[in-house]
Amino acid sequence: MEVVAAIIHDSEGRIFATQRGYGDMKGGWEFPGGKIEPGETPEEALVREIKEELDVTIAVENFIISVEWDYPKFHLTMHCYRCRIDAGSPTLCEHQAALWITKDQLNTIAWLPADKQIIHLL
Repeated sequence: MEVVAAIIHDSEGRIFATQRGYGDMKGGWEFPGGKIEPGETPEEALVREIKEELDVTIAVENFIISVEWDYPKFHLTMHCYRCRIDAGSPTLCEHQAALWITKDQLNTIAWLPADKQIIHLL
């Protein structure tokens, strides 16, 4: 499965984290994003997914890393990008909770395994 993830930051340097509200990994914390559809670039997929999940428009600033992770039921390739919100205020359309957290707080929540792999880069 190939997905994109938004590492959304604000002017204070905080990072936006979301808590899954569905599926096998319900309750785990992650960076928002989703699947790349056929014909989309990763950046296009990220803008679309964040609009669907959080009802905001983002600017994709730069690529950070691609993470490979084997979950019990599938292999994940997650392309991570640093982003900022250009328009709107996050509204949870799919997640059960969200937090703006400082870099010092990144290790205080229960990240999903693939998302946890990039914490040290932030």
